[in-house]
Amino acid sequence: MTENPSRSPGRDATPDADQVDPDPVSDDDLFSTGDIFARRELLRVGHVPDRDRIVGRDNEMQQVGNALGPATHGDPPRNLVIFGKTGTGKSLVSRHICRRARGRAEANGVELLHAYVDCSDADTETRVVRDMTFQVRDEIDPDREIPIAGIGASEYYRYLWDLLDEIDVFVVILDEIDKLRDDQVLMQLSRAEESGKTNTFVGVISISNKIEYRERLNERINSSLQDRELTFHPYDAEQLRNILENRRDAFHDGVLSRDVIPRTSALAAREHGDARKAIDILFEAGALAEASGDGEVTSDHVDDAQQRTEVKRFQDLVSGSTPHVKYALRALALLTAQSEESETKMFSTSEIYSLYERLAERDDTKPLSHDRVYRLLKEQSFLGITESHLTGGGKGQGSYLAHRLMKEPEIVLEALGKGP
Repeated sequence: MTENPSRSPGRDATPDADQVDPDPVSDDDLFSTGDIFARRELLRVGHVPDRDRIVGRDNEMQQVGNALGPATHGDPPRNLVIFGKTGTGKSLVSRHICRRARGRAEANGVELLHAYVDCSDADTETRVVRDMTFQVRDEIDPDREIPIAGIGASEYYRYLWDLLDEIDVFVVILDEIDKLRDDQVLMQLSRAEESGKTNTFVGVISISNKIEYRERLNERINSSLQDRELTFHPYDAEQLRNILENRRDAFHDGVLSRDVIPRTSALAAREHGDARKAIDILFEAGALAEASGDGEVTSDHVDDAQQRTEVKRFQDLVSGSTPHVKYALRALALLTAQSEESETKMFSTSEIYSLYERLAERDDTKPLSHDRVYRLLKEQSFLGITESHLTGGGKGQGSYLAHRLMKEPEIVLEALGKGP
């Protein structure tokens, strides 16, 4: 049989000398992590730090601890609703205290478990109860088979109640709970023991960025929860600076220039003291320095990082929006950028609609009606993208709704790119 000359050589075959890469990439080079970061996990979103890295939240930690105190002795935990803007430490403190409560409960001979569910991802009852069930399963009986799909919420509840009967106390953190499409899961959890579904005490920590969330809940759920409210206020510039200082060891020694942390905390303090944003900027600044081959992270990297993180955040915010929302926002951003009073200038729906119409038609897209765009603009105010006010139009003009962009127009335009 004639050997096929195009066949690849066997596993042990030695390639010809002229086939060997004269300058192969070494494993050290191939998997290099650079000289900037020492412990990237300290800057990761969702990282729960040790107690000595948590800044300015002693009172809030104490209140969450008070709510879980009874649970560490095998009694029912108190339910909590925690309010506060993004990046104020709500999730971090809740997860940290739950972790410590588990340790204290164990020392008292009590088996306490907690689960964390992000309702911006798990936004239906089925997804929430599935997440809880799998987290509890992984702790109690990892080998137990539970379908990942193909069953409904009621079946997942059966698995959950059965698993919970093996422990004493269960606490679930429902983050961004205002993103849930309905409140049935709250009813099930708040009445689980009372209705005989499980013998385990169940506690709920609900977290929301929106103070008006409570108004959505019906009276029956409010009565069942009997929860306490806790508000997390924004960090000030000094607290933000301390938070970043406590993560300095995410970088190698001598990598951060002296002005990096003050500059980062100052930028984050401008926008309601958002610690998450501050940490994002610091990480992105390090990543930019690393990608450029620079040996030091400077304030220039911070400024570039701030722009990048703002653009990414806005892209994430509007990623699920329709093309028409993006046309309307582009129109408002263009009008704002052209205005000499860009920070305070407000524009009528008609002004925005006129430019929106041209942008849509430019892309051969049929524009929506004036009234529909009016409603789309009002919806953006609920997301914090715009601010809308009823304004008096002067003699003979009546009142009308005026809109102001709450983001830098350059950020919005870059985030939207060239597409709709």
